[in-house]
Amino acid sequence: MPDTTQQRPYHHGNLRTELLEAAERNLRKHGVEQLSLRDLARDVGVSHAAPRRHFADRRALLDALAESGFVRLGATLRAAVDEIDDEGDLPAHLHAFASAYVRFATENAALAGLMNSSKHRPGATAVAEAAAAAFGQIGDLIEEGQARGELEQGDPEAIGLVIYATVLGITSMYNSGMIEPGRLEGLVDTAVTQFLRGARPPEPH
Repeated sequence: MPDTTQQRPYHHGNLRTELLEAAERNLRKHGVEQLSLRDLARDVGVSHAAPRRHFADRRALLDALAESGFVRLGATLRAAVDEIDDEGDLPAHLHAFASAYVRFATENAALAGLMNSSKHRPGATAVAEAAAAAFGQIGDLIEEGQARGELEQGDPEAIGLVIYATVLGITSMYNSGMIEPGRLEGLVDTAVTQFLRGARPPEPH
């Protein structure tokens, strides 16, 4: 009898996707230190060598997981902003963006941690590009607000980084147990409101 476990990878069209899904489940349950290609192979029912057809090593798997997380995050942020009917409503767009980010990062805390730790790693080009695409959306919102005179002029990326750093801090505090669940949405609203107040153009004298 042939070893079907050994043969299965050659007929497994969605192995890469299944491995990433299994990796995210394990990440959520056990943390990043417990992830291994061998364990994932066992989880999806393929030979221990099969994952290396898609991921050269554990680091490549983690980078792919981080990249896919940023792709999903980008789509989530885009959908949240697109739900706002008024294209010129900057406060509503920023609130939607910030709330969607916080919801994603708190519901996927382990994945978000991996994403943030991977995007600046030397050589992780694909992860960095996926992160830039996701967060580039806030720069677009800042530019639109500047064009309408609602926000002060300046580098949109640098200005957007302020609101991103704020919501990142909120999610980090929540994920570490420093913020109670009932306070989360109120803090996000306050953060965006304070940002908009501070980023308004100076009043003419």
